[in-house]
Amino acid sequence: MNASLVNEQDFQKLVEKRANMLLALLDYLATSEAPRAVLTRPLLGEFLSQSMQIEELLDNYDAGKNCKWCRIRSLTAATKLFSDVGYELMHLQHRTPSYRLMHVERDFSAATDEALAFTSEILGQLSRTMIEQARQRGLKIDHKPEIAETFEECQLPGRLAHNCGARHLDTVAETVTLLATAFLNLASESEDVRAASRARPEEYASRAAAALSEERLRSLEFQFHNLQSQYDTYVSGTSVENQDTDLPVLRGHASVVFHLLRTATLFAHYYERHLNRRHCANPSSGGPLIDPDSLLSVLMNYSVTFIDLYIGRAVNLCQDMLKRYAEPSRIEVPIPTYRGFHVRPSTLISKIVLHYGSKVQMLLGDEVYDAGSSLDLFRANEKINALKRRWLKQEIANLGLVPNQEEGQDPIAVVRSVVLALAERGKLVMYEQPLKLPEGICGSEGTLFEKVTSEAGRLLAMGQIDISIEMKAQFVGDKRVLDDIQVLAETGYGEDSFGNNIPLPKKLSYLRR
Repeated sequence: MNASLVNEQDFQKLVEKRANMLLALLDYLATSEAPRAVLTRPLLGEFLSQSMQIEELLDNYDAGKNCKWCRIRSLTAATKLFSDVGYELMHLQHRTPSYRLMHVERDFSAATDEALAFTSEILGQLSRTMIEQARQRGLKIDHKPEIAETFEECQLPGRLAHNCGARHLDTVAETVTLLATAFLNLASESEDVRAASRARPEEYASRAAAALSEERLRSLEFQFHNLQSQYDTYVSGTSVENQDTDLPVLRGHASVVFHLLRTATLFAHYYERHLNRRHCANPSSGGPLIDPDSLLSVLMNYSVTFIDLYIGRAVNLCQDMLKRYAEPSRIEVPIPTYRGFHVRPSTLISKIVLHYGSKVQMLLGDEVYDAGSSLDLFRANEKINALKRRWLKQEIANLGLVPNQEEGQDPIAVVRSVVLALAERGKLVMYEQPLKLPEGICGSEGTLFEKVTSEAGRLLAMGQIDISIEMKAQFVGDKRVLDDIQVLAETGYGEDSFGNNIPLPKKLSYLRR
């Protein structure tokens, strides 16, 4: 594309005119001895607005590809980003008392102050560098002493009266369970980000490239913002909010996580797109103003750490809320086709139960198992396999598959013929073909029937064969948990009849983490 080039002098005049306010703001901050002391939300909001407009102006003329202006473009983008971060941090500082946050093991207020001090120092450094670069390009910088008064933040004590009256909703239980379940699903979706909070400093860079990428964090930020919006649309100002006092607490935790994710996304964006990228080959364009390790430290020790802590507290809250509104129910589902409750189905069922935090039991005959324990479910296979061996022995007898005349019969050959006969009748599945059998049956005691059924039982226990009968188990507990177990059972417990992994339905996406 052959576009005409803009006149350099005309462009400089345009930038000088449009950037007049931004340059005045930068000059004000650059000459302040303590940037943190003068920054307010109104001032940061104006920084954000002005830098956004100038960034757009510079982009309209491809300033990022011009050696004279690319440095200004890069500094403007950084000013916009860290003004945004600063505003988020100040919002948290002022709004946290109204969030009704539960206690966590770290001092959130002090940590927010430290993160804000870090961000303020960066904005001060950016301001000084930007003013220096502007002067080098001959841009006029107006000194505006009225800035301090114009953007002063006056805080009044108290709040306005809540006198609008509450909208009436009848569905308290439905509303509570909907929001609590949605938060639990997001908590599972955030598991990789939460796990990153336990990384060692030498692992920060690798975590930032994987679980803490800008794309990943932005996706979670959007989802938590959506949850907060759902609350504000359907719950805020209703009678339900007054009837269950845990709801505003849940809203506060969703909000603080959203704002922390916002800061994390911005930090990750700058780390990925600015610190590790040189915008111009010209050495005079300068290097990064921010130490990558310092930026990663704030991302990990502030944003990610408190995301993990507050999600963890809210998970416990949501599980307690769901227990209060539990609907006792019972379902009957088929036992997993492939080897019963082995590792995969047992793990998935227990993850569903633990996800909701409710007590669910599995009933199999006269035995009761804790569905929240994969090991306890795995123990049910002892009973399942005993029932299968009993059925197998009875079926071999009923069909008369073992010759009455024992003399001259090879037990191994009889075992093979019995297995094939049952497979042909659709009563047995062979996981190993051709079937590998030993040269002889251990132990020479017993009748031919006993030897054959004993060897068939061994093949069953070794997983070489399985029987094709539908066995049922019952689950008892909260209806919401049982609904998910029902969905899991209907989709084969995450595997086909030969034990191969298959995709889980969207409703159970939280199990993939």
